[in-house]
Amino acid sequence: MEDLFNRSINYMRLSITDRCNLRCFYCRPRDDANFLPSEEILSYEELLRLVRIALNIGITRFRLTGGEPLLRPGLAEFVAQITAIPGIEDLSLTTNGLRLQDNLEKLWQAGLRRINISLDTLDKKKYAAITGSDSLEEILQSIKQALKVGFDPVKINVVLLKGVNEDITDFIRLAFDSPLHIRFIELMEFSPVDGYFLSAEAVLEKLKQKGQLKLFQLPGSGPARYYQLEGMKGSLGFITPYSHHFCLGCNRLRISAKGELRTCLFAAKTYDLKNLLRNGASDKTIKEFFLAALTEKPASWRQAKKPAKKQGLREIGG
Repeated sequence: MEDLFNRSINYMRLSITDRCNLRCFYCRPRDDANFLPSEEILSYEELLRLVRIALNIGITRFRLTGGEPLLRPGLAEFVAQITAIPGIEDLSLTTNGLRLQDNLEKLWQAGLRRINISLDTLDKKKYAAITGSDSLEEILQSIKQALKVGFDPVKINVVLLKGVNEDITDFIRLAFDSPLHIRFIELMEFSPVDGYFLSAEAVLEKLKQKGQLKLFQLPGSGPARYYQLEGMKGSLGFITPYSHHFCLGCNRLRISAKGELRTCLFAAKTYDLKNLLRNGASDKTIKEFFLAALTEKPASWRQAKKPAKKQGLREIGG
């Protein structure tokens, strides 16, 4: 399936909850507890129906996000239902890692093989200051266990924050010691705080001073550009929506926990799938709805009409 700009659309991100058990200051205000009631969130049955319809139009790769997906009961069973569908080429999960260790075996048995773990610092005090939680050691143990179980690749998502985690020395060391793929991501405009934006290109320039970089190809890498220094077991990647945008290669759609389809992360316009699902629409009607929405996918985020007010990523779907 292609959009009007000849981009192949084969990837969908499904948010299964807007709830999160961390309070990262750049993601949601400390007093934000305005979560959706359970009846407003798409059921697993509704999500599975959307997956099957999406497969029918050429989307074969899916990622489960939130909020924090592991807060939703029955996740492993849901994963097993997805991986059992013929035609699924890839399924992955993004998590903050807090509940990961207790669920790794169940997720593996369900057929999950790829995990992204959000971790913005390896410093215990900074982690607590960023997230409001003193649980860094627990997250690090979850990462080690994920590698031990056999998940591959295991990716670490690091949101760059000016004045907070500009020094990436610890992450460089981690990439030498473990086969982890660490991705540095520019802070997006959904943040409720200002003044923390740090260009990934600036961090990359500092990395170049550490030695000769070579490009590294990682399957399913999406918009990230990966590099290795000689002797690294893992790699360091950069996701740069602002300093080096990747809209020309955008291959994705997003569905929020409450059933809103987005063709562009930065655009104001959403498309109400929940209304169709709960009012008797046929698979054919929903398929046509997807295709019609795709004709309005903007060429780049710069051309997209922005929302009147900021929405956090936990609402949009991370």
